[in-house]
Amino acid sequence: MDQILFVQTGTGIDVHGQNITKAAVRAVEDAILPNSMPGIEKTLPDHSTENMKVNVRLAVPLDRQQVDKQEVKKVIPFGSATVEITEGGMATSSGVILEEENDDNDLMYIVNAAVEVGY
Repeated sequence: MDQILFVQTGTGIDVHGQNITKAAVRAVEDAILPNSMPGIEKTLPDHSTENMKVNVRLAVPLDRQQVDKQEVKKVIPFGSATVEITEGGMATSSGVILEEENDDNDLMYIVNAAVEVGY
């Protein structure tokens, strides 16, 4: 990405089931869903969202290799997306194991996302 226009941040949590992709998707949604970019096309080359680049950085506490990057990319509505995964986030006790929620243990996964938008 040659030019970053803005960065949005978010947090996603999977309380039960230890699904790191679900937490990652929620973090990206938290970063982008409350925003509107009505003038973004005017700042992009050729005034087209096809030229928009989006870099998603995820801070993931455990199971980093299990993050489904393609599922994360599906959350990005415009442009071409890349996904980077780094160590971070948090795994902490939810206080209970719920077999009906497919818990393997009592951990909840917390993922942080930084979504860079530019061209």
